[in-house]
Amino acid sequence: MKKAVLIIVTIVLTSCGSSSIKKSESKPLYEVLTQQADGGASIRFFEILSEPNEIAMLQNDDKLKNKIKTDDIKTSNFIILNMGEKTTGGNKINIESAVETDKNIIITIKEITPESNTISTQEITTPYCVVKINSKKAIIIK
Repeated sequence: MKKAVLIIVTIVLTSCGSSSIKKSESKPLYEVLTQQADGGASIRFFEILSEPNEIAMLQNDDKLKNKIKTDDIKTSNFIILNMGEKTTGGNKINIESAVETDKNIIITIKEITPESNTISTQEITTPYCVVKINSKKAIIIK
């Protein structure tokens, strides 16, 4: 009788043992790959890159080649945000917010300009930003 109770207790204790719970890595919806004060286009535009040949262009860029993996082409879209030509330094362009819906991703752009009463360098700059969207859904830019 004691052996039967001991066996049952042993089985219960081993079946109730702790198990490791594996968490899947959750990527953020977007990642800013680079944000530069100069080096963008002279006109203001936003471009969504989703095709492999377009993304290959980014992989050849010196500032981005180590930040974009070959698997990213299948699972991500990329956005190039160009602020256009500016006559002073201190201008930036970035994503203010990104919201994922069931059909698409809505991106809100934020342009940062220096205050009019602050001192800033008088030079021509072309700020830009390259963003990786960790989804292949359609993108709407506001």
